[in-house]
Amino acid sequence: MKIRFTPLAAALTFSSGLLFAGAAMADDIRIAIAGPFTGPVTQYGDMVKQGVDTAVEQINAAGGVLGKNLVVVTMDDACEPKQGPVVANRIVNEKINYVVGHVCSGATVAATDIYDNEGVVMVTPSATAPIVTDGKGYETIFRTIGRDDQQGPAAAKFIVEQIKPAKVAVLHDKQSYGQGIASAVRDDLQKAGIEVAFFEGINAGDSDYSAVITRLRSSGADFVYFGGYHPEMGLLLRQAAEQGVNAGFMGPEGVGNPDINAIAGKAVEGMLLTLPADFTQNPDNVAVVEAFKAKGRDAGGAFQMTAYAATKAIADAIQAVGADDPAKVAEYLHANSVNTPIGEINWNKQGDLNEFKFDVFSWHEDGSKTVYGK
Repeated sequence: MKIRFTPLAAALTFSSGLLFAGAAMADDIRIAIAGPFTGPVTQYGDMVKQGVDTAVEQINAAGGVLGKNLVVVTMDDACEPKQGPVVANRIVNEKINYVVGHVCSGATVAATDIYDNEGVVMVTPSATAPIVTDGKGYETIFRTIGRDDQQGPAAAKFIVEQIKPAKVAVLHDKQSYGQGIASAVRDDLQKAGIEVAFFEGINAGDSDYSAVITRLRSSGADFVYFGGYHPEMGLLLRQAAEQGVNAGFMGPEGVGNPDINAIAGKAVEGMLLTLPADFTQNPDNVAVVEAFKAKGRDAGGAFQMTAYAATKAIADAIQAVGADDPAKVAEYLHANSVNTPIGEINWNKQGDLNEFKFDVFSWHEDGSKTVYGK
């Protein structure tokens, strides 16, 4: 295992996270959740926490791992890249060997070097940007979700074959995740001979996108793809409707949040998005879905099941190697498949899933979603 060091000041070891961790018994195995628990996309952190908590509760009820309980430690990075290393260093200093997260791609990219250098196993259930893993040679970094260069082509293929637009405008939020997937969609549309009217970034957090809406209306585009998160997509939908833009909208899993309804209002009806397949419909997952429901949780969100799968993968690997040893756990995950609610999963040498299925959903005004065409 790689040698640990503690780059933060000694005072940080007295943080609230360490005090919480210190309360755990020495025989517990701690798993950190790293994600946004403050800021505009806290719902994504909550989705991941629901998945991790449900998995941990079931694992502990069945006897734990190596006879030890799993204990969850929550770390907030607010989905900000600059907070990724801060959280990663806290986790290293608190000697936590396993992380489910980070949730947002930007924060994940900023944290992965630290985890890999320090021998911490990190499994992200939601960070889809290819640059999380591409060309890094990481040993301890994994995903339980597909990449944007899997999701983007799936979206583009759908647009080409099902929507058949005359002209598409492609927008993004200038961030790692949003711009990356928007670029993948644009490239595949152009390869298929679909005209891309324009490719443009907007500023995340702005409240007025009237300038880009005006350009959209004058471009003649009859379909819009947006790479980014739900707050911006909600505003684009509402402001486009207010300006009389008659175009369909589509986005990635980052726009699939019930809070978008309060932002977009009636304009959200019919929004298209790619999401992980609805694993709640698998008959093999009945018990897992019931475990979510028993705690008042929703198993059908974007990241609950992928977070459950990440937790189970870590737990199963610890059990299989017979030791709380992250180096051996990482070696096991690279070499073996794990049975999870998202299926039998396995990884390539850089920690990406060999296969992952994205489906296209229609979003509705009441906050529900349906598989497109059903």
